[in-house]
Amino acid sequence: PLFFPGTRESAFVYALAAAAVTHSIAQACASGELPLCSCGPVPSEVPGPDFRWGGCGDNLRYGLQLGAAFADSPLKSSKLGTQALKAVNLHNNAAGRQVLSDSLGTKCKCHGVSGSCSVKTCWKGLPNLGEIASDLKSKYLAAIKVTHRLVGPRKQLIPKEMDVRPVRETDLVYLINSPDYCTPSAHLGSLGTQDRQCNKTSAGSDGCNLMCCGRGYNTYTEEVEERCHCKYHWCCYVVCKKCRRRVERYVCK
Repeated sequence: PLFFPGTRESAFVYALAAAAVTHSIAQACASGELPLCSCGPVPSEVPGPDFRWGGCGDNLRYGLQLGAAFADSPLKSSKLGTQALKAVNLHNNAAGRQVLSDSLGTKCKCHGVSGSCSVKTCWKGLPNLGEIASDLKSKYLAAIKVTHRLVGPRKQLIPKEMDVRPVRETDLVYLINSPDYCTPSAHLGSLGTQDRQCNKTSAGSDGCNLMCCGRGYNTYTEEVEERCHCKYHWCCYVVCKKCRRRVERYVCK
């Protein structure tokens, strides 16, 4: 996607990469892997009646600080690309970090005799990166095409279409429409979707209707070998047989 700068695919990659860097730093602080930081600060909000603040929360503050320096500095110092492209990339970096920040939640651990929850300790933690990627995928689908234009004393990113709402800090933005990924193009570096395996029953991007771009698909059968009839033996190992079965595969025409 980065081969096509300014597209919505590029926007998604920049946002996800920026979020991933911040996510990794925040959790590395909490796990003691970085010498210059440790657990996140104790939350300022008053704890509930059924728990107390404790544990070691992800250090989002430090992650945002170092993550922004790591992801944004090359864009700010580079002489390559237009000012509009730099503004778009910096915005998408910030959007990725903001989506990550918004995901910070309360995680808890119970303490007590025989698994009871007489005492509950809670801290602030981030979800796994897959959840963040899923949120950003939704932002990618709703990305806004923008232009870099003077608004008052400085240039800003504003929607290309006049009837679109103003850009928010968690919106992904792009400058140019994406190329046609359906057909091969050496010039664009696109391999197309011919011979790509697809899912006949899916309505998503992996489904044959979308992936094959209306060209249809071919069906073939394949024999696969897998473990089966597994039995646990005391103590302590599992013995399985090997079974072969035929499965249908679908590839784009």
